[in-house]
Amino acid sequence: MTSHQQKDIGMVAAIIFASAVVSGSLVYFGMNTAAGSGSLGDAALDKRIDAGIERYVQKKQAEMENAQAEAAAAEAEQTKVMAKNLPAVSPASDHIYGNVNAKISLVEYSDFQCPFCQRFHGTAKQIVDKYAGDVNWIYRHYPLPSHDPAATLQALASECVAEQGGNAKFWEFTDILFNEGPSDKTALAAAVKKMGLDEARFTQCLESEKYLSKIQKELTEGSNAGVDGTPGNFIVLNSGAAESVLIPGAQGLPVFQKVIDPLLTQ
Repeated sequence: MTSHQQKDIGMVAAIIFASAVVSGSLVYFGMNTAAGSGSLGDAALDKRIDAGIERYVQKKQAEMENAQAEAAAAEAEQTKVMAKNLPAVSPASDHIYGNVNAKISLVEYSDFQCPFCQRFHGTAKQIVDKYAGDVNWIYRHYPLPSHDPAATLQALASECVAEQGGNAKFWEFTDILFNEGPSDKTALAAAVKKMGLDEARFTQCLESEKYLSKIQKELTEGSNAGVDGTPGNFIVLNSGAAESVLIPGAQGLPVFQKVIDPLLTQ
C-alpha cells in the first residue's frame, strides 16, 4: 500500500466518523427543536438531517480532493532537480498528440500493460483538449520488467505501426492496445491488418526488434529523470527557461491544472 492510499483511507474514515457525529448532533438538535416547538414533524426532521449530512460529506470530499491536489503538486516541486535530466521534446523522434508547437508538453513514460496507464490515457486526452493548443502530449516507453515480455512486445509493435503509418496511426494503435489489449504477435498483427496497414511488413519489423534500443533508451532516460513507476508524467515548459515537473501516477485533471496554469502565464 502506498502512502497516497493510506492517506485516502484515513481521509475516508475521517469523513465517515465526522458524518456520524454530525448525524447525531442533528438528531439531538432536531429532537430538542421538535420538543420545544412541536412544529417539526418526523419527515421534515429526517429531511433536514439528510441534507445536513450530505452537505457536510460533500464539503469534506472537496477538502480531501483539494488536499490531494496540493500534496501532489508539492511533491512535484520536489522532483524538479532530477527532472532536469529529462530529454527535450523532439518532433523528429517523439510521438506527439496535439499541437506540435504547444507552449507546454505533457511527457508520459508509459507501459501498455499497466492498468494505471490505461486509466490515465483518457485523462491525458482530456488535458490536451482542455488547454486547446497550449498543451500537447508526448508518449515515451517505460515497459516494466514485471509486465514483460508483453509490455516490450507491445512497445515494439507501436513503433512498427508508427514506422508504417506515421503519428496518427501510432496514436490510433495506443487506443487499441489500451482498450482491446492485444499482447501476442498473432493478435497484434490482426489489429494492424484491421487498421489497414501491411501485415507482412509489420510482422517483419516486429520480429526484427529494430526499435528495441530506442525503447530501452527511453526507459533509462525516464529513470534518470526520476521515473520509478508508470505512468511517469512530466509537465514541460517548452518556451523561455525550460522547466520540467514530475507528476507520478494516474493523477486527475485538478493535479495537472495546479502545475500547468501558473506555467501558462510565464
